[in-house]
Amino acid sequence: MSIPLISYKEFEEDPFKDWIPSDETKGAVKVLQWAYDSYKDSIIYACSFGAEGIVLIDLISKIKPNAQVVFLDTGVHFKETYELIDTVKEKYPDLQIQLKQPALTLKEQSQQYGPELWKSQPDLCCYIRKVKPLEEVLHGVPAWISGLRREQSLSRKDIDFVNKDDRFQSIKVCPLIYWTWEDVWAYIRQNHLPYNPLHEKGYPSIGCEPCTSLVTDDRDFRAGRWAGFHKTECGLHTSDNRQN
Repeated sequence: MSIPLISYKEFEEDPFKDWIPSDETKGAVKVLQWAYDSYKDSIIYACSFGAEGIVLIDLISKIKPNAQVVFLDTGVHFKETYELIDTVKEKYPDLQIQLKQPALTLKEQSQQYGPELWKSQPDLCCYIRKVKPLEEVLHGVPAWISGLRREQSLSRKDIDFVNKDDRFQSIKVCPLIYWTWEDVWAYIRQNHLPYNPLHEKGYPSIGCEPCTSLVTDDRDFRAGRWAGFHKTECGLHTSDNRQN
């Protein structure tokens, strides 16, 4: 199946819309191969280094060994996450892994908005430390890759392999939409991949340390994110999260 390059302005629908993958990666390798064939060095993988991220890192490295990978370094991630990133850099030395930091340091943010902004205005904190930095990374970039899976939450159940991303005015490629949590871990174990040890301690979804808590109900992958707030997304995967 030959699919032409798709731009944000020309996007009409997922070119893989009617395709039901039957391969062992549930379409991930084919979609990734198309993405890198289409966008070459211009496509960026925004990786959180969760379990899905490790799977994609490994798959991507086999297709594009020197692919661009960006991690949104908020400054308040778990030490285990930073340690995992160091391990991944050693395992995949050709990958171009960038730790993108926000314009405001934690001290500057505290001075401007008050201490521990994530406790009082988590949406604003996410915008400053995650959404805005990714805006800067993706400015003018035609496409990016995300590890979203349909199983993760209700807000993600309708994502396609290839999506029009109005938030960043880009094309968002999601190769793992059909993967289950069991599929993710089967791949990690079969390929002896490194992973964040917090996953084995009740943290299926790992974000910033102050906003990530233990999950007792393993049916809700994101129940431990922003506990106590009516919030399950940081804003990277919503249509708009701009703050004044």
